[in-house]
Amino acid sequence: MYLTPEFKEEIFAKHGKSKSDTGSAEGQIALFTHRIEHLSGHLKTNHKDYNTERSLVMLVGKRRSLLDYLMKKDVLRYRAIVKELKLRK
Repeated sequence: MYLTPEFKEEIFAKHGKSKSDTGSAEGQIALFTHRIEHLSGHLKTNHKDYNTERSLVMLVGKRRSLLDYLMKKDVLRYRAIVKELKLRK
């Protein structure tokens, strides 16, 4: 599988407060971003895979709502994660 437990720990250690802190908004946003990139690559070769397309749209919505939450709670954390993951141009 493309998303091993070790890789998840690495993502949460890099973007969250610790490697076991799976509930932080930054860690979840980073994990969603990785999954979105993976599904986007899959859809480039399998453009008729509508189930994956729906999953991708749902993930983008979840990430958007987490980003909105983070922007309301703490603008500095929002700006840091957006800059770190290069989500904006």
